[in-house]
Amino acid sequence: MRAVVQVVDQASVSIGGKEVSSIGKGLLVLLGITASDNEEIARKMAEKIAKMRVFEDESGKINLSVSSVGGQILLVSQFTLYGSMKEGNRPSFVAAAPREISLPLYEKFAAILKSLCPEVKEGVFGGDMRVFLINHGPTTIIMDSEDLFR
Repeated sequence: MRAVVQVVDQASVSIGGKEVSSIGKGLLVLLGITASDNEEIARKMAEKIAKMRVFEDESGKINLSVSSVGGQILLVSQFTLYGSMKEGNRPSFVAAAPREISLPLYEKFAAILKSLCPEVKEGVFGGDMRVFLINHGPTTIIMDSEDLFR
């Protein structure tokens, strides 16, 4: 499982010119799933993101979680996080899990995240989305379950 986590002042997802989700201050989480992922990895990644201390405290130190600052999370599925440019000039997405694996794991991840954080909104799984964001910092953290949990 891969996640690109961005601290944002605001973020939104639109499909066909219509906004489907938006948040103010918080985290934009782009999530990719591979075939070797499972519910345990989904739980660990969700917990890690929920507890991630990437917001400034009163001293200006990055020391607070999204919940600590009353922030929101916008979760967006993104299979292209498993795109490989190892060969040629066209990315290969063979490492991305097929829908029958990735959709249930995405839904499990979203449910766990929602149990840990008060305000979690979502994009549309598999949708042709336009993601808009104002990155704060900019602060962007890339997480890979291969590095964290295996």
